[in-house]
Amino acid sequence: MPLHFADPAGPSLPLTLVPEAGLAEALARLPDAARRWAEAQGFAAKLGQCCVLPDAAGAVQGALFGLGTPAARARGRFHLATAAEALPAGAWHLDGALALQEAEEAALGWLLSGYRFGRYKAATPPKATLKCPAGVNAARLEAIAAGEALTRDLINTPASDMGPDELEAAFTALAARHGASTSVVAGEALLTGGLPMIHAVGRASPRAPRLLDLRWGSAGPRLTLVGKGVCFDTGGLDLKPAAGMGLMKKDMGGAATVMGLAEMIMALGLPIRLRVLVPAVENAVSGNAFRPQDILTSRKGLTVEVNNTDAEGRLVLADALALADEEAPDLLLCMATLTGAARVALGPDVPPFYTDDEPLAAALSRASSRVADPLWRMPFWTPYEGQIEPGIADLDNAPSGGMAGSVTAALFLRRFVTATPRFVHFDIYGWQPVAAPARPKGAVGQGARAILDALPEVFGL
Repeated sequence: MPLHFADPAGPSLPLTLVPEAGLAEALARLPDAARRWAEAQGFAAKLGQCCVLPDAAGAVQGALFGLGTPAARARGRFHLATAAEALPAGAWHLDGALALQEAEEAALGWLLSGYRFGRYKAATPPKATLKCPAGVNAARLEAIAAGEALTRDLINTPASDMGPDELEAAFTALAARHGASTSVVAGEALLTGGLPMIHAVGRASPRAPRLLDLRWGSAGPRLTLVGKGVCFDTGGLDLKPAAGMGLMKKDMGGAATVMGLAEMIMALGLPIRLRVLVPAVENAVSGNAFRPQDILTSRKGLTVEVNNTDAEGRLVLADALALADEEAPDLLLCMATLTGAARVALGPDVPPFYTDDEPLAAALSRASSRVADPLWRMPFWTPYEGQIEPGIADLDNAPSGGMAGSVTAALFLRRFVTATPRFVHFDIYGWQPVAAPARPKGAVGQGARAILDALPEVFGL
């Protein structure tokens, strides 16, 4: 569903933003009847508290929204999104002083509050709409919201309707919307095309594995995005328990996120040459499934001992990264729902990222703070390299020991990027376990907005 701001030229009602420290002043500015009404409703400007104000005839004349204290606001994001759910239908505008960065976050949160996943059950979005605040780029935020909605829709769709075929259809539709070109290598052609590990992981499924490739833009720095597209992960022959499969429809969250980011980049017309690579597979069980202790030879020529078929994401990413690296783009970026270890370390809200490039890391960290898209840098810890070297092959896809799993997975992927000057890997979750402002329970994009915001600094645009 489209996420748009209200008509800037149309009528609207004021939503007055009131911090706790400014409560007395805000109430004093109200007409006597409205002030008494707010007091009777117990409005204390607590964070998220909303009070609709009637006029003398009983019609809505505006509303108050509590901003709480700075300490309360620091404990979350997109607080204004709750107003979209609480206010009556109609267009609203913000009345209150916000810094530009705060106004952008508030406006984007309101837009995202309108997201509903209605494919299988009717869902009604909020009826209150917002005029874009002064100084905020409405078209940019609407493009960002569209990219986030695409990511959420793809992840929320169950594997019965989002297998490799359907992911390819969404990929080609994305390209068609923006005049990009695509190519696909599928099934047995993966072997002749030098993508053997993508084939090995996906061959047990009746839904053929494939590599999706999108190109857009004819000038500017070259950015390549690689996203893990495991449409469902049973764990393979190292079968997951039932509880472990409960969220595996989201194992293509890396693909969904880079596609959402690509939507933002192309809609905004950034002056770059974009390439998107998605290895789309289903890790299934059958007589021809790849096995524990198999040794696979990758596109790059490195051999990999399979010590757990449930560590398949790094295998498909490795071939895609090797292909991307052959062009040595200016920046190569990888996104994947890769390890539970990342969740143990940082929880569901904060994805770690890995890079050896200090200026790139700093740019991403600054952008993360600016746009309320949390990220945290973790180390490519070279002393752990020995853990991914099994002795019988060049690499081990599932080192024993049970420690530093996100780090060793990142080190594994780094082995396949040798020509590209700047590489960054994100180990995302892609799921909101408990509803929060602007983020209903379910799929969520992570990292894409920070990356988009950092690109001008990274590329000097």
